[in-house]
Amino acid sequence: MITRAHVQDYSEWKTGYDAHEPSRAAAGLTEKHVLQDADDPNVVTLIFEAEDLKRAEEFSKSDDLREAMQKTGVLGKPDMYFLKG
Repeated sequence: MITRAHVQDYSEWKTGYDAHEPSRAAAGLTEKHVLQDADDPNVVTLIFEAEDLKRAEEFSKSDDLREAMQKTGVLGKPDMYFLKG
């Protein structure tokens, strides 16, 4: 699973993102990379390994994730890609 999002402030977002790790783990997501855009540090790309793509998709649509994104300063709707490999 790959997510790309614009955030208001990377440092503030990262603190909240790290605190939300137990929810990602419960959804079967393992973080592989947290990357910042070379030209804009407030554009982040997240790469996860998903135990189950269906669970990952359900988590991506959850109120829990939506609320966490609002609290951490995610701007707009992130792009999410569910990939097999």
